[in-house]
Amino acid sequence: MIRVLLADDQRAVRTGFRMILDAEPDIEVVGEAGDGADAVRQVGRLHPDVVVMDIRMPVQDGISATAEIASGTKVLVLTTFHLDEYVVAALRAGASGFLLKDVEAAKLVEAIRVVSSGDAIVDPAVTRVLLDQFTRLPATASREPGPANGVDGLTPREVEVLALVARGLSNAEIAAALVVTETTVKTHVHHLLTKLNARDRVQLVIFAYDAGLTSPS
Repeated sequence: MIRVLLADDQRAVRTGFRMILDAEPDIEVVGEAGDGADAVRQVGRLHPDVVVMDIRMPVQDGISATAEIASGTKVLVLTTFHLDEYVVAALRAGASGFLLKDVEAAKLVEAIRVVSSGDAIVDPAVTRVLLDQFTRLPATASREPGPANGVDGLTPREVEVLALVARGLSNAEIAAALVVTETTVKTHVHHLLTKLNARDRVQLVIFAYDAGLTSPS
C-alpha cells in the first residue's frame, strides 16, 4: 500500500485528489496539510511514502518543505505555468517528480506509483517549462558540474535513452519505445546518471538540452 500525504492550501484541490486516490486499491491517503510547515510535521508523524506537494502555500512554501523531507520521503511537486520560476528550485530541493496542477486523474495515480517505486517522473509540459526557465537562469544558478566531454562518452543507446528521458517519458514508456525491458532502461538511466554526474533524471533533461538533444519548444 502506497501511503500518500496531500499538501495544498486549497481544500477543494485536496478533496479532489483524495477522491481520485481513494478509488485506487493500492493507494491510501493518510493525511492532508494546508501549508508547508504542517506538511513537514505530518511527514514526521505519519511517515508517508509520497507527498503530493503544492509549491505556493502559506507559512512555509512547498520548496523549503521539500528540502526538509526529500531525503527520506518521495515528493511529487505540483506546478503551474505561471509558477515556472519555482520549478528549478524544487528540483534542487530534491523533488522526485513534477506535474501540472490540472493533471488528469490517471496521470496523477501513475505518477504516484512511479515515484513510490523509486523512479522519477516529469510531465512533458513541465519539462518544456523547466528548459525554458533553465535557459533564462545564470549558469551558476542551475547547472551543476558535469563531464567535460558532454555526451561523447555515451553509447548510442544511452544517447537514445537520454533523448527519451528529456521528452518526459517514464522508464516503462522508454522500454516500450525501444522494445527492451524496463530493467534494461533502468540500467541505462543509472549509467547516464553516473557518466553525466547528474543527481536525478531531471538534471538529465538539462544535459540533454546542453547537448542539443531537445529544446524548450
